[in-house]
Amino acid sequence: MKKRALISVFDKNGILEFARSLERMDWEIISTGGTYKYLNDNGVNVVEIEEITRFPEILDGRVKTLNPYIHGGILYKRDSKEHCDTINAQGIAGIDMVVNNLYPFEEKLREGALHADMVENIDIGGPSMIRAAAKNYKDVLIVTDPQDYERISEELENGGASEKTKLDLARKAFGYTAHYDALIANYFNKIMDKDYPEYLTKTYKLETKLRYGENPHQSASFYKDSFEDLGITVRQLHGKELSYNNLNDIYGTIKALKEFEEPTVVAVKHTNPCGIGSGKKIYDAYMKAYECDTESIFGGIVALNRDVDGDVAEHMATYFLEVVIAPGFTESAMEILTKKKNIRLIEIPELNEFKISKMSYKQVLQGMIYQETDKITGKEKNFDFQVMTTREPSEYEIEDLKFAWKCVKNVASNGVVLVKNKGTIGIGQGEVRRSWAVEGAIERAGDNAFDSVLASDAFFFEDTVEALNKAGVKIVISPGGSVKDDEVIKLCEEYGMTLIFTGVRHFRH
Repeated sequence: MKKRALISVFDKNGILEFARSLERMDWEIISTGGTYKYLNDNGVNVVEIEEITRFPEILDGRVKTLNPYIHGGILYKRDSKEHCDTINAQGIAGIDMVVNNLYPFEEKLREGALHADMVENIDIGGPSMIRAAAKNYKDVLIVTDPQDYERISEELENGGASEKTKLDLARKAFGYTAHYDALIANYFNKIMDKDYPEYLTKTYKLETKLRYGENPHQSASFYKDSFEDLGITVRQLHGKELSYNNLNDIYGTIKALKEFEEPTVVAVKHTNPCGIGSGKKIYDAYMKAYECDTESIFGGIVALNRDVDGDVAEHMATYFLEVVIAPGFTESAMEILTKKKNIRLIEIPELNEFKISKMSYKQVLQGMIYQETDKITGKEKNFDFQVMTTREPSEYEIEDLKFAWKCVKNVASNGVVLVKNKGTIGIGQGEVRRSWAVEGAIERAGDNAFDSVLASDAFFFEDTVEALNKAGVKIVISPGGSVKDDEVIKLCEEYGMTLIFTGVRHFRH
């Protein structure tokens, strides 16, 4: 008895060659709708699905494979006498291979299709056939990936698919339908504004295997978010492949950069900012970021929210950088930077338009924690804060305070930043004591700390005020909220310092 394959694919890449190879091996081929027409028009001897189901396709193709003559032929156990007797009694012929890929729901997401079009691209019969064949993988080959056509043809020509291949195809099939269903679930959660659904179904596709993980003895891969990443173009223009640490740092750098609209540059080392600067021109912003810590930026990652021009590139070429990220690179910048063999140049044209994901998560014991992404509130944008001391900040100082507050939001807690003229001059972060973070920032700023402003991601105590006064820092912004606030306010008043409480906290753990 001939082996039979049911072929029903939306993506027809490679299917004609695969069908012809099955035909040469004397397989009978059953097909549906557009796939039937495509194979038939190209000379493949193919049987239309209606001849098997004894029922026409109805409801604009919504019902065509949901039929006992299809699912019975897929699901019956070949080693079960009872199953075989039932199949024979019902006149159902076996189906030994299902070749299927699904309606392009993911592609429609990327296109931003209307809701009615999205719903029409939810495949029903396809996932049912795939799951049926994968469940009965010992007897039925399930093929969902065009990349597998060649290896399956080769195995069949050499005596049949191995047990390992059958199991691997079933594994891929269940992963494929799970991915597809997760996209649909996420889509409906999004249109219903369900940030915390009953079942959280994140889905990712393998993009590339990385050379190694956080350390050389760890393996790693990069999986691309199939839902959140829609509409973003990321092009690597130059340099060796990105590493695990590069990808981690790039995300942190861009998150910090997205706080700013004016020309801004963020430099990061080991996920921590080592310099942030804003200016009227991108070169001025870049120099502020660079000069904050000219040693730590070496081997770091730099992101700019304007195109990299020749002037910026000339300075970048004087030291080693791992990655440069920007909306674009001018011709002169490319000519300069591509002379450096290993520097990675990443172009993201939509860098200033796309929004960071609304939700964020982190792995913890027995699962993950999921939260709304930390963003600057409307109160913060309007600088609607309370000045706790007599001395009021000037308009110029307020601009630096706004800048500093966005900066401190993106440093590791406990964290503080010293700012002057919209450029960080000293950053203290990741300390278990806030006073140590302040001391570190002052030490890095040196004499430049005089007349700078400080932003702190949480409240502090009198020892911090003493250190800041000694360094000549006269303006401080922090959330407040300590039982020691009254003592801190009193000491700031005594030293003639401006103390501002935001009532908003931005920890980054």
